[in-house]
Amino acid sequence: MEIEQLTLIPNPSTTFRKLTVAELKGELTKFRDFQQSTRVEEFHDPAVDLPVFINKFWTSKQRAASSLHEISYRACFKPQLPRFFINRLTDDGDFIYDPFMGRGTTLLEATLMGRHAVGCDINPLSKVLLGPRLSPPDLDDVERRLSGLDFDSWSVEMPADLHVYYHPKTLGEIVSLRAYLLERRASGHLDDVDSWIRMVATNRLTGHSSGFFSVYTLPPNQAVSVDAQRKINANRNQVPPQRNIKEIILRKSRSLLKKTTLEEIRKLRRLSPSGFLITGSCDNTPEIDDSSVSLVVTSPPFLDVVDYQKDNWLRCWFNGIDSSEVSIWQLKKEEDWCEAMTGVFEELLRVLIPGGYVAFEVGDVRGGRLLMETLVVPAAEKAGLRAELVLVNDQAFTKTANCWGVSNLKKGTNTNRVILLRKET
Repeated sequence: MEIEQLTLIPNPSTTFRKLTVAELKGELTKFRDFQQSTRVEEFHDPAVDLPVFINKFWTSKQRAASSLHEISYRACFKPQLPRFFINRLTDDGDFIYDPFMGRGTTLLEATLMGRHAVGCDINPLSKVLLGPRLSPPDLDDVERRLSGLDFDSWSVEMPADLHVYYHPKTLGEIVSLRAYLLERRASGHLDDVDSWIRMVATNRLTGHSSGFFSVYTLPPNQAVSVDAQRKINANRNQVPPQRNIKEIILRKSRSLLKKTTLEEIRKLRRLSPSGFLITGSCDNTPEIDDSSVSLVVTSPPFLDVVDYQKDNWLRCWFNGIDSSEVSIWQLKKEEDWCEAMTGVFEELLRVLIPGGYVAFEVGDVRGGRLLMETLVVPAAEKAGLRAELVLVNDQAFTKTANCWGVSNLKKGTNTNRVILLRKET
């Protein structure tokens, strides 16, 4: 396993204080921040005595969060979710952990709030997407680095199949940038500016607007196959237009940093490294000390709903990663999922401080017929974690599951449903 030390983001002021379980339940019962009253229901399984709190507990509006979060990744939650629990269940300086970190929403939000961040993901792409946003460079440095790159000087072979996504000139620039970044990494000269450029370029590879390198395709968190893209091109009667990839990288960089002040960046650079990311399986993390983590906020793979390996094949190619060797769980049977999660929970029990929490976000799958929390609770309790409550974030824009009086029978996962677990003292 590989560890990368990261610089943390400064702590904004907060009016919250750390709550006990009883205090949290009381607050959830009375919660009316969005002019809705909380409904308190019984757990879906009558054999389990567990309160379910249903309300709009946070906003989904992107402008309410840092612009640094605006990196696309499949099945990621909004930063308001981890913020809700970090505010109420931790203190400044606590360690926050995400064992399925994905694009790093929990860890970026934790560092913005002055907590120490620890993350793990089996996919090396996670570090590529998160690390640079925890220590962003100056835009002027990014522009100078890009201006100094002479794509015409690189003699590289262009994958013929990728012409279905890119104009030949654009593809030549992408392949040249890829060769440059891989060479810098191999030589040990990949610095913060290169890492930022790599992160932004990875995020701009494909999408459905002129802000991406590609012709129109699916949203940027999914890369369709070559054959599927050919069909999209034929159906839309489209050919890949030429894109200015340097301009696109700079435009996205400005967007990511638009709410980040110069003083915040200066403070970042004065902080010593105090968090780390692990590339590996989260059921075996010896790098993390026993009883060191105060709160885990995470969302696991939801059975067979999302194929992260297939979705990220093009991003992996650009970063020199063989996606076939990334052993991302694709668990189709409920019993297999429960067994895997029990192993994860046993490891979380080890790293949590006594009284520490796990906020485990899941959804409804298989057309709403399977509520994942009914699998989480027994798996967690088998590992030694105590289930305290379920929180259902019910928002007007979502299609929510038909449990607890919320109407929906659509396919997929549509709600934020969080099982709060605790390591007993």
